[in-house]
Amino acid sequence: MIDAVTRYANAVLSGEIVAGLYVKLACERHLNDLLRQGTEGFPYVFSEKKAKRIFKFAKYCRHVKGELAGQPIKLDPFQKFILGSIFGWVHTDTKLRRYNKAYVQVARKQAKSTKLSVVGLYMLTVDGEGGPEVYATATKKDQAKIVFDDSKAMVNKSPDLKQRLKVTREAIKKRDDEIAKFVPLSKDTKTADGYNPHLGILDEYHAHPTSEMYDVLESGMGQRAQPLLFIITTAGFDLSAPCYSEYEYCCKILKGDMENDNYFIYIAQLDEEDDINDESVWIKANPLSAQTERGMKYLRQQLLESKDKPEKQRSVLTKNFNKWINMRPAGYMNMDKWKLCAAKLGEFPDLRGRICYVGIDLSKRIDLSSVAFIFPLEDGIFAVKSHSFIPSETLTQKQMTDKQDYSKWVRDGWITATEGAVIDYEYIKRYIIDTAVENEWVIQEICYDPYNATQFAQGMMIEGYEMVEIRQGMKTLSEPTKSFRDLVYDLKVIHEDNPVLNWAMTNAVQKDDANENIMLDKKKSTERIDPAAALVNAHVRAMLRVESNNEIQVWSFD
Repeated sequence: MIDAVTRYANAVLSGEIVAGLYVKLACERHLNDLLRQGTEGFPYVFSEKKAKRIFKFAKYCRHVKGELAGQPIKLDPFQKFILGSIFGWVHTDTKLRRYNKAYVQVARKQAKSTKLSVVGLYMLTVDGEGGPEVYATATKKDQAKIVFDDSKAMVNKSPDLKQRLKVTREAIKKRDDEIAKFVPLSKDTKTADGYNPHLGILDEYHAHPTSEMYDVLESGMGQRAQPLLFIITTAGFDLSAPCYSEYEYCCKILKGDMENDNYFIYIAQLDEEDDINDESVWIKANPLSAQTERGMKYLRQQLLESKDKPEKQRSVLTKNFNKWINMRPAGYMNMDKWKLCAAKLGEFPDLRGRICYVGIDLSKRIDLSSVAFIFPLEDGIFAVKSHSFIPSETLTQKQMTDKQDYSKWVRDGWITATEGAVIDYEYIKRYIIDTAVENEWVIQEICYDPYNATQFAQGMMIEGYEMVEIRQGMKTLSEPTKSFRDLVYDLKVIHEDNPVLNWAMTNAVQKDDANENIMLDKKKSTERIDPAAALVNAHVRAMLRVESNNEIQVWSFD
């Protein structure tokens, strides 16, 4: 009779079980390895006996939450594939485990804590290691204690485990081995040195800003015969975090671009071409909960709320559908959506004779200042352009502090480096006037943040321009800020793929009030957002032109 791990792999590849690309690749990897097991260059074999051993152990464990609380754990086929692979593959000669690392990425509510508790208690109790140390780690102690507390509850509910283990407030101990322990560990633990993990669990790795805990666990495993670093997470929204790098590395292993026979990988996510509104694909990211009507109802509700509340979209896409989103914490813009609005080479619309609205954001004279142009086009589409200014004498210093290549952006024409150590706002004034004349743009209004802009506004009024002060508060900015983002998500914005504006959009974070109003938060944005702020200022007035159903005009200069 075929073993549970291979049976799952066959079911996925035959289409009997719906799964995404990377689960299919993990299954192909298992089947291909079966064909070459024990051969020269691949000294590993699959032991059904060892796989069944952890399945049997799971039956001695009990559920600790929900309607199944107190009942023995019955592993789902996808859980058997994961655990059976990790514990079933061994070295041909030593019989030690093949895998010393595991990366498992699944959506929320897939019994993650249950699985980790089973693994932690198994490796503490019956793995045959002398003085095993098991650590459940996270960025904060409260998060690290989630798996640990579930494991304690599992011991207390399982008569068989209570015979072997004792539970204290701070640890789970073996009754016959006082050195053995299962404890929570976090970055805020007083010391993170001197550990010798047999098992290290990295929980919700997407939330780790650095690889510090990963490094602590991995560096301490050198003296163990068959240690395991078990990373488990949902997708995240910070692509600069170490988890995303780990995710990319794991994808390359599954695709065959990289080779690492000692790393087990299971990534359950929707495929690129999948429509998130198609309920038939939800099981790809939710292999457990999408099997039940209760689970599907929960996912429907989450998706519905995300459509009504754009602020919730990031969380739903990452947590419930396991999609990596390029959007930092409290981030304003989904950068994947923003990238879709970039015009391809040579395809930016001809704006000659078009009406436009100008937005300006004048920062301190030693910093970046920005100008934005918004052009209402047909069919509710807006074209946007952006340009920024920086003092030439502070450029080198700003490159170091902001960690951006301003010099390249100046060379490429996205930024003007003004003479001296401070920006002479006359440069910005002349740029707006000359650019509009050169391109035959019809400036309807110039919208400005009053901060630092009184003299500038007076000068532009003398030149004959309509100046509109944009108050920087929720009442004025909330609707335009939401409206512009909605336009991006509906692909009704066209931009030039300006790297300075792209950077600002990546940096932009928002603040909310109790009435679900939002605006860009300059205080919490640790990097420059001036080009994005200028764009919102312009959109305050540009959106009103479309909402009032004014006819879009194209002026002829022939």
